[in-house]
Amino acid sequence: AAPTVTSVSPTAGPTAGGTTVVITGTGFSAAPGTGAVKFGAANATYTINSNTQITATSPAARTTWW
Repeated sequence: AAPTVTSVSPTAGPTAGGTTVVITGTGFSAAPGTGAVKFGAANATYTINSNTQITATSPAARTTWW
């Protein structure tokens, strides 16, 4: 089954990034070590703590489009 997210905490943070975000759900142990967690289009660094929890670090927000 595909991974399912049931909660994300916190739900907002500074645009500079660097916020530790706890993602709770199911089916996370099958996720790859990179590229599975994104904030918008930006990849996040993360650790798969268990099948039900991932800890990610939010990337900086893109504030310009050129």
